[in-house]
Amino acid sequence: MTEAGTLVSKDRFLEEVWRGIPVTDEALTQCIKALRRALGDEVARPRFIETVPKHGYRFIAPLEAATATRTNASGLSWRETFLLGAAGMIGAGFAGFIGGLIYGFAGASRPLQPGLGAISVLLVILCLTIAVALIGGAGVAFGIAIGRRLGGADWRWIVGGGATGGLVVGAVVKLLGVDAFNLLFGRSLTGMTGAMEGLLVGAGAGLGTWFAIRLGWRLRRGAGAAAFAGGLAGLLVPLLGGRLMGGSLDLLSRTFPESRLRLDQVGVIFSEEGFGLVSQLTTCALEGALFSGCLVGFMILGERTLGVSPSVEER
Repeated sequence: MTEAGTLVSKDRFLEEVWRGIPVTDEALTQCIKALRRALGDEVARPRFIETVPKHGYRFIAPLEAATATRTNASGLSWRETFLLGAAGMIGAGFAGFIGGLIYGFAGASRPLQPGLGAISVLLVILCLTIAVALIGGAGVAFGIAIGRRLGGADWRWIVGGGATGGLVVGAVVKLLGVDAFNLLFGRSLTGMTGAMEGLLVGAGAGLGTWFAIRLGWRLRRGAGAAAFAGGLAGLLVPLLGGRLMGGSLDLLSRTFPESRLRLDQVGVIFSEEGFGLVSQLTTCALEGALFSGCLVGFMILGERTLGVSPSVEER
């Protein structure tokens, strides 16, 4: 568009876009096809991109001057930043739904069929897990989105944004949770998930976002890379003495032994008595991978819906 009306040669495309990476002319052709599909353009009757056979392409649509609304490194307006943060939060809620089902079935002290007791346990854990995931996802996703707006593809801004969002939300949730249990039951759950865990998982999600951008911001590869980074961050949590959702539920069940909540079945899978170290490592890794993968995956879907994608410089 900066060269509107001027022929841009194939050689110039290859030099400025791929920057020395050897590719065939077919790679350029496929990119132009993708642009035409996005613009609703046609080769035979072009309105935007005209093909000059054997030479290159020309942007032919008329341009109008407009007030700039994007003055940041990433090209995201504040509206887009908010919508991408919201998309990531929804993704975290989806991860919470999946995790809630897993912990709900594992936490029921008896099979679901005999009565409503076990079903109540399932529903309570499901709602609790979704709520915690949404709150944590809001902090991490909006932190990442703001980091991208302010710092573009700089990994320090993206990872720092996710870590800061997770840290703040984790600290607030733990503070409120401890106060609530003290007020309602006269007992404190000081070992529940909090600031440190939020920082680690948020940093993992931010690192996964940066990986996704470097890999081309495609859904499968991006969500997979984010899941890997989130899983590694989750592994660090129990090694540093922390707990995520599974560990917090186990702590809750041991603090209130008269409750119907039990996670012993998880330990049985790993031949442990109770919710041991192997159970904690495994569940924390799975939680981190699920949270980060879904959060980043939904952010990618959100960018596609908005028609926003990382620039060549960001990638």
